[in-house]
Amino acid sequence: MKLQSALEYLMTYGWAILIITIVLTAFYAIGVLNPTISTQCILPAGFACTNIYLVPNGLLTINLLQATTAPVNITSLGCNTNNQPANMRIPLNPPSNQVKLQIGGNYTFNVPCYRGALVYTGNPGASFNGYIFINYTDTITGFPHTIGGQVVLGVS
Repeated sequence: MKLQSALEYLMTYGWAILIITIVLTAFYAIGVLNPTISTQCILPAGFACTNIYLVPNGLLTINLLQATTAPVNITSLGCNTNNQPANMRIPLNPPSNQVKLQIGGNYTFNVPCYRGALVYTGNPGASFNGYIFINYTDTITGFPHTIGGQVVLGVS
């Protein structure tokens, strides 16, 4: 009698463990247990990110689309975890070291992202939540502008 009771106990829990294992394996296979980080790039009206990614050494690649009412000259970009325009980098585009974007034009920039005073580093799959700042000059009026946006993306 005791042997039958022990066998029924093992069979019942054995089936339960098997079912739980199958369910967890299915969840893992469809990505429920390993969620991906959705990429977000939010900029003010007139600018958009068409492609953006961050590598483990902190280098952000951003394809910036310009759709303001006039051509602009991008004079510097910055990326950091603080909501302050800091560590701005001038695009290396001789002879003027500016990038002129026509209405509807785009350009791919590479800029390091900072966490405080240090360049951000993260393992692949880590989440980066930061800010992008863009200094530009309206080519018609000659007025300089600084805009900021937010980025959330995974390190690739």
